[in-house]
Amino acid sequence: MKTRHRTPPSTWHNWSGLESASGLQVITPGDAEEVRAAVVEARTAGRTVKAAGTGHSFTAIAKPAHVQLLPDRMRGILEVDRVAMTVTALAGTQLKVFNAELERLGLSLHNMGDIAEQTLAGAISTGTHGTGGRASGLAAQVVGLELVTGTGEILRASASENADVLDLARVGLGALGVLTAITFAVEPLFVLRAEEKPMSWEEGMAGFDDLTAASDHVDMYWFPHADRLLTKSYTRSGTDLSVAEPLPRWRSWVDDDLLANTVFGAQTAALNRAPRAIPAANRFAARMIGARTYSDLAHRVFTTERRVVFREMEYAVPREAGLVALSECRAAFERSGLSVSFPVEIRVAPADDVPLSTSYGRDSFYLAFHTHHRADHEAYFTLMESVMRDHGGRPHWGKLHSLDADDLAPLYPRFGDFLALRERLDPDRVFTNPYLDRVLGA
Repeated sequence: MKTRHRTPPSTWHNWSGLESASGLQVITPGDAEEVRAAVVEARTAGRTVKAAGTGHSFTAIAKPAHVQLLPDRMRGILEVDRVAMTVTALAGTQLKVFNAELERLGLSLHNMGDIAEQTLAGAISTGTHGTGGRASGLAAQVVGLELVTGTGEILRASASENADVLDLARVGLGALGVLTAITFAVEPLFVLRAEEKPMSWEEGMAGFDDLTAASDHVDMYWFPHADRLLTKSYTRSGTDLSVAEPLPRWRSWVDDDLLANTVFGAQTAALNRAPRAIPAANRFAARMIGARTYSDLAHRVFTTERRVVFREMEYAVPREAGLVALSECRAAFERSGLSVSFPVEIRVAPADDVPLSTSYGRDSFYLAFHTHHRADHEAYFTLMESVMRDHGGRPHWGKLHSLDADDLAPLYPRFGDFLALRERLDPDRVFTNPYLDRVLGA
């Protein structure tokens, strides 16, 4: 089989620096047929294949062992259907590029996460989600896809064709095939009004349910060692783009570039060398947070540039258990004597019908725990994970956790269906790696 754009043996590492691989055969396919050729060749040779995008997963979910497929030549929009209100794009397209193209077309996704560096394939495969809204995450907005299976078949899935594959492959973990194209349901481009303000822990706990009920999207941050929260509530302002009142460029640069990236990065790096100063630094930072209100196109409000490298664990617990779980996390943390310089992110999402989505079949309350990439995260994450597991938490597939297939199967009612489809589409485990062996079984 002939496959274009081979390179000499190469290395791979993910964004956080936790995972790496070397001696890889790297192939940069340009279309589904070239992906198919690479998969068939690898299968024949008894090798494995992983399509690795931008490496934004903190786990080893995309870690290649033999053959790495780069998506650099599989980017861009393929089709726009304004009657059905769908847009189809090549799976290697980065979210930030997709959002910009949708803006040019006067269209938008309904909801998205706060980082836009991932490829479309990587984002849906790991269950990337946002907060609030009618759709809990990107995968819930997928209405069609194309993938190359482990047997070398180019398979298309929609509501009318291979519907069982669409159902399960929307969050496919890279275990079912190599995604080559994805179709999203979209809507007219809309404006979000953002209101950000600090509040006390007591005020945040007492008013959280009312705030989420009154807003389309809510994101909240708690600063460990402090009694303060930052809340971000977003409300739709319609499709009249002229009503947008974005932040002045100087204010956006100061707040989101200088303070949130440059200063925060330097501060947290310095605190790694002086951990005893972290509690006082967090309390000071929490007191310095100011309020601001602005409005802009949806994707500009949802997404944030993150240049400070960190490590993350995130769990989704049932919505009704969320505030209790958060309070238990704070109590456990304060008893532990640990020092953590990064805030805890708090979000909610409605139930969806994507079988391996963390919000499958239940409204969810997300808690995301972060540390600087040079800080020791293990004790902190282990402590928080014990609370999450007590509440039936489901870990984000692309973020750090310790669960295996025996732990995960009871959390997902259709786990067995997913394994059966994997057996059908990739019987020789062309797409496996140690992470997938752990969470799905060999």
